Amino acid sequence: MNRTWWKEAVIYQIYPRSFMDSNGDGIGDLPGIISRLDYLKYLGIDVIWLSPVYQSPNDDNGYDISDYQAIMDEFGTMEDFDELLAAAHERGIRIVMDLVVNHTSDEHKWFIESKKSKDNEYRDYYIWREGKDATTPPNNWGSCFGGSAWQYDETTSMYYLHLFSKKQPDLNWDNPKVRKEVFDMMTWWCDKGIDGFRMDVISMISKTKEMPDGTVHGLYGDFGPYCVHGPNVHKYLQEMNEKVLSKYDIMTVGETSGVTPELAKQYAGEDTHELNMVFQFDHVEAGGKYGKWSDERIPLTTLKKILSRWQTELYGKAWNSLFWDNHDQPR
Repeated sequence: MNRTWWKEAVIYQIYPRSFMDSNGDGIGDLPGIISRLDYLKYLGIDVIWLSPVYQSPNDDNGYDISDYQAIMDEFGTMEDFDELLAAAHERGIRIVMDLVVNHTSDEHKWFIESKKSKDNEYRDYYIWREGKDATTPPNNWGSCFGGSAWQYDETTSMYYLHLFSKKQPDLNWDNPKVRKEVFDMMTWWCDKGIDGFRMDVISMISKTKEMPDGTVHGLYGDFGPYCVHGPNVHKYLQEMNEKVLSKYDIMTVGETSGVTPELAKQYAGEDTHELNMVFQFDHVEAGGKYGKWSDERIPLTTLKKILSRWQTELYGKAWNSLFWDNHDQPR
């Protein structure tokens, strides 16, 4: 297997809001990160994975983006970001951005236009459906954040899909205009000099055309079979690779919850032309009945079996990234 810088890198996630406050307002910011770069260099890290710093109403801690090419006021300015990027590079530290393109904020200009009318040019940027009747959503799917995965909008008397918060409408990746918008935005960041992307819930960007009721767990139906590892996800990632990723020396890692070693060989195969590597969650979800919310100790034998399985089955074929905790996963 070819040696590349990202296969040997130590990556450190920074959650900007809580990392370092430079101006005393109680909120971490970009100048605060700049002030600690020498410390990060001392720790021996090679790459900073920067959780979202884009403009956002902050319904989901920045994972609801209203402008992909602007910085959230609380974190600073684009000039601050440029200074961070340059200062990190001076120290041999690379910057990987958090890419959130399964959904946008409902305050993004695309969605503001999309909900104005059924014939708006941005209507098909999102996933709209008629209800079963005047008071019933299109199907029984539940959101990851609780409640229905559908939100009724009175303007056009239709529902839009949101697999997360109702303020995070899902983008319609089947629309080539959406893909072009995303690829153009990614190219803009790569041209700025960033070193890669950590791709949020990237395995969920492709949905089936048919959207039947899902198997009920608790109060709502499971959308997983219709929205996770969907019918065109690999086609769209290959297009992304062709249009953007292959043109730069960058690192890409996909958040692919529910991924198996077999699927990982497609997402991150040496010759599949999609991503460099994936996050899998088997080892951090082995904590008993309550998964990541459990304080049970994971038996060492269990942990060894999981890690050995991934290393063995991907050896010479694909790459996965090992992590112990992040903004979603308590250690």
